[in-house]
Amino acid sequence: MKITGVEALAIEIPLPRRFAGSVYSMTTRCAVITRISTSDGLTSEVYNGDNREHGREIVRIIHDEIAPRILGEDAIAYESIWAKAFAITIPQRDRKLAMEAIACVDTAVWDLLGKRAGLSVRQLLGGSRASLPIISIGGYYQDGKTLLDLAKEMEQLRLWQMGGCKVKVGGLTPEQDAERVKAACDGAGEGFMIAVDANRGWSVADAIRFARLVEHLPIAWFEEPCHWYDEARGMAEVRRATRIPVNAGQSEFSARGVRRLLDAGAVDIVNFDASEAGGITEWRRAADACALVDVRMAHHEEPQIAAHMLAGIPHGVCVECFADPARDPLWPHLLPDAPRPKDGMLEVPDRPGFGITLDWQAVERYRIG
Repeated sequence: MKITGVEALAIEIPLPRRFAGSVYSMTTRCAVITRISTSDGLTSEVYNGDNREHGREIVRIIHDEIAPRILGEDAIAYESIWAKAFAITIPQRDRKLAMEAIACVDTAVWDLLGKRAGLSVRQLLGGSRASLPIISIGGYYQDGKTLLDLAKEMEQLRLWQMGGCKVKVGGLTPEQDAERVKAACDGAGEGFMIAVDANRGWSVADAIRFARLVEHLPIAWFEEPCHWYDEARGMAEVRRATRIPVNAGQSEFSARGVRRLLDAGAVDIVNFDASEAGGITEWRRAADACALVDVRMAHHEEPQIAAHMLAGIPHGVCVECFADPARDPLWPHLLPDAPRPKDGMLEVPDRPGFGITLDWQAVERYRIG
C-alpha cells in the first residue's frame, strides 16, 4: 500500500451570523480536505479542523513540505510516516500550523488503514462501543440574547436530539455568567448534560468565584477556566477550589502539552483535538497518558473523526458537535449520509475507515484553495 499521491484543499463557508465566545468570535466555518491515494487503488477522504484563517497555508505545507517526505512510503507504517512529517516542526516556524497540517495527513492515513483492513477506525482502535453520548456547543454570546432565549435554546437542542450542551462563559462577570448557566439548566431539564466553557477568559480568582456560584448545579465540567499565560498552575488551583471537574487540552498542540497538564494536576478531563495537534497518532499518545492517571478523554469539535477515537477507548466521555446548522453547515452540506443524533446518542459508523463520503459538488462550491 505505497502512497502514490497526496492532495489537500481548503473550504470556507460564510455563516449567517456572528458566533462569539469569551475571547473570540467567528463568521465562517472552515476545513481542510485531504485525499491520499495508494498503489493498490485506495483513496482516503477526510476533513479536519475549524482553523478559519489558515486553510490555504495548511494546504501549502501538505503539498510542499509533507508530501515529498511520504510519497512512496507504505501507508501501513503510520508511526514512521508521522515521524517523517513531524520533522518539519524542528526548524523555527509556526509549529501549531505545522501540527495542523500533520493532523490532516495522519487522519487520511488512518482512513486508509481502515479501508485496507475493512474496519472502521473505531474498530482499529479496539473500541467496543457502537455509540456515544453527543452534546452541542452552544450558549454563545449574542447582542440582545436574554436568559429566556438561552433557556429556549436548550429546549431546541433537545428537539435536535442532543444529550447536552457546552455553554459559553467567561465573557461577562462571574455573577452574570452564573445567571446564564442557571437559565440554561432550567431550560435543559432533567437528564440533559450542561458543561461550561470559558475559553481561557477568566483570572484564577474570577474562575473560582464563578465555580462556587454554580457548583450546586449539575455541571458536567468547567472547561479552560483560566487565562493562557499560567493556565496549568491556575487550573490546578481552580480544581482544588471546586468540586466541578476541570476540562482542558484543546489549546495544546502536542501530547507533551497534555502531559504538562497532567503533571500539574490541572485536569479531570482532556479534550485534546486531533485536528489541531498531529492527528490520531498523536491523540492516541495523549489518550494513553491520560489512562495511566485516570483522566477521562473528550475531544474538541469534529464529530466525524472524534466519535471513532472516543468510542475506541474505554475512558472516552462524549462527542461534541455544533447542532445548529447556522454554526456548522458542514454536516448537512458535506456529509449527507452521516449518522445523526438520536435520543442524545450518536452511532459510530462501521464503514471502513472513518466512513466519510463527501458531497463533492458542495466541496467545489466552497473551495478556496
